[in-house]
Amino acid sequence: MLNILIVSIMIGGWGFGRLFRYVKLPSAVGMLVWGILFGIIIRKGWFGEILNGYGLVLLKQIEPFLKSLALVVILLRGGLGISREALNRHGWTAFFLSWLPALFEMGGLTLLLHFGMGFSWQVALLTAAILSAVSLAVVVPAMLELKQSGIGKKKDIPTLVLAASSLDNVVAVTMFSLVLQFISGNNQDITRALWVFPWSIGMGIILGGIVGWGLSLFFEKNYTKIRATEKAIIILMFSLMAIQVGDILHVSSLVTIVMIGFILLERSPKVAHEIARKMNVLWVAAEIILFVLVGMAVDINKVFSLGLAGIGIIFGGLAFRSLGVVIATARTHASWKEKLFCIIAYLPKATVQAALGSVPLAYGIVGGETILALAVAAIVITAPLGAYLVERFSVPLLHVDLGEKGGR
Repeated sequence: MLNILIVSIMIGGWGFGRLFRYVKLPSAVGMLVWGILFGIIIRKGWFGEILNGYGLVLLKQIEPFLKSLALVVILLRGGLGISREALNRHGWTAFFLSWLPALFEMGGLTLLLHFGMGFSWQVALLTAAILSAVSLAVVVPAMLELKQSGIGKKKDIPTLVLAASSLDNVVAVTMFSLVLQFISGNNQDITRALWVFPWSIGMGIILGGIVGWGLSLFFEKNYTKIRATEKAIIILMFSLMAIQVGDILHVSSLVTIVMIGFILLERSPKVAHEIARKMNVLWVAAEIILFVLVGMAVDINKVFSLGLAGIGIIFGGLAFRSLGVVIATARTHASWKEKLFCIIAYLPKATVQAALGSVPLAYGIVGGETILALAVAAIVITAPLGAYLVERFSVPLLHVDLGEKGGR
């Protein structure tokens, strides 16, 4: 039954999150582990119809919505945490960090997959696009927590990572769509598809700016008439609508939603801070749902089927990504410790890999099973590793503002 599944997801995810926090590990890792274990329980059918009946069918039907809702909460929190002053400070560094590491990782993985696993160039690039996206579900909450704790505030390193990571995802997803069209035989659409990237980014900025500006006017005019909770619900609904509009117009919903939060903070800081507090509360539940669902999609047996070669390729891709981060941050005033932190923050993968990992197999692309196994391995290896390293080394590597630090 659906209610038993939801309760199991929430209680199990919360319990494992608390357990991992108790042993000084990120709670998100515990939630991911519970998702993997719960997925094994369901696939084994250990509780019969209680967990494998019609409720499971319903859960799979609403799963995309639940993931979208959790992603919207993440992106809004990210947008509401990016100030114009911080962006002006970082300038070109944020621009280069938003696409250079992803392209470096894609290029490196394409070479490794072609020569190391015998993939054709097209399939290797398709797989590289899936594997190269950084996990917003890990990065955004971690950077916001650092900002709230006053860690890295002096040079606004968390804001730099926040701003760049959402565009990093857009680069990877757009490249994936482009290569998939080519492989599936839609060659006539390739020229048009080449315009998808600048179009999706540009229109995402415009659409998000319009919605954010409109909402700021509405909230300012009706400030005392609408409670903070209602404001949060309204912005959530508009953001979910933006995803649908983005799908129709081929506009990046990631950029749109971040832009909504950014404009709201710029034009109505008081309203933005109210909504941000509500989003922090919503994230408590959304985090559990997202990481447990991602974990449930993981078949751990596929990781073991890869062998050391497949795992080595994943780490090889991370090495290329790290080189991209080094180059992107080369002309900044950041210290080597802060640059090292940027490398660490760009390691984790989860959401895009969970969403796109099975697509090549569904399209009947040669090597689809191996691609899915690589996507699963990337989640299992990098999400816990990245989350742990960010939490463990944020204080040693970043400047700590003792006036704001707390709770860590």
